[in-house]
Amino acid sequence: MDKTLEELQEEYDLELDKIIRVIKKMKVKRVLLQFPDGLKPYSLKIADELKKRTRNKVDFFIWFGSCYGGCDIPVLGKNEKEVDLVVQFGHSAWDYGKKSGIEVVRV
Repeated sequence: MDKTLEELQEEYDLELDKIIRVIKKMKVKRVLLQFPDGLKPYSLKIADELKKRTRNKVDFFIWFGSCYGGCDIPVLGKNEKEVDLVVQFGHSAWDYGKKSGIEVVRV
């Protein structure tokens, strides 16, 4: 079933307003979005909404690799400096992101 953004917000509490606040506060330009498998089919819809809310001033990238929880920060290797912020959807807060050197927000 293809859900609307409103249905997704109601069911999962995506906290899009929180994400926008963090982006503005940190003045980031490149954000990597990481989703659990259940939300991956809706990732483009969510990314498009975030892009719209940032008036196309922020680039959003979607991580389609595995995601096993809050401690599973994407390993970007030499591309790590090309991402200012990682947003993990559906995960509890852990401090593992500090080890990677990338700011991580969990919603």
